[in-house]
Amino acid sequence: MFARVGNAVLVFALVAALGAHWGLLQSVAWTTMLAENLRISSFRVAVASTFDGKHPCRLCKQIADGKKSERKAELTLRLKKLEFLTAMPCFTFTAPNTFSLSVAAIRIPNPIGLAPPTPPPRDVLA
Repeated sequence: MFARVGNAVLVFALVAALGAHWGLLQSVAWTTMLAENLRISSFRVAVASTFDGKHPCRLCKQIADGKKSERKAELTLRLKKLEFLTAMPCFTFTAPNTFSLSVAAIRIPNPIGLAPPTPPPRDVLA
């Protein structure tokens, strides 16, 4: 049950993030307008007056206002994200003036004279 609720919340969040809710609301508005126009006129006239854009209903006007306010908010966020620093720090690696090896770096132990710390492995399959 919780998986279904989680999936439903995820789908709702994706739809809202992508802006598909405006399309869904617009479809509802057009369907309502078409049904109302069919009551008073023929099919051809009802379809023409529904989709011509000259006769928007109250819901269509609210959807248009909502889209405009959402675009203004996105524009202000984009302007804030485009602020850059004028000068970036430059990292430069330089060699030291003097160089000398320490005694510990020169001294190497003799690996041939030492015995291995453990006995060699034996054949497991034998």
